Amino acid sequence: MDKQTQTELEAAAFRGLVKHLQDRTDVQNIDLMILAGFCRNCLAKWYKKAAIENGLDMDYDQAREAIYGMPYDEYKAKYQLPSTPEQQDAYKKADKAVI
Repeated sequence: MDKQTQTELEAAAFRGLVKHLQDRTDVQNIDLMILAGFCRNCLAKWYKKAAIENGLDMDYDQAREAIYGMPYDEYKAKYQLPSTPEQQDAYKKADKAVI
């Protein structure tokens, strides 16, 4: 596989992941962190880093909007629930990705 095709496939897979996370608003970030060691905010940080590495001017809020599909404050108000004590305990015990 040539490098261009690989990049296009990786980009398509990333877009699919972002779309899936935008559609699955029932999945809370803390649950993603507990199970996978990353969440929507992690993706936004990686997205921003990639943009800056490619010479683009992007702040964290812009990156989060690209990942969440709307401004972060709007997403939080619509979909983010307070974490439960059980989620907080599981998060403390989980291995977390280094961001």
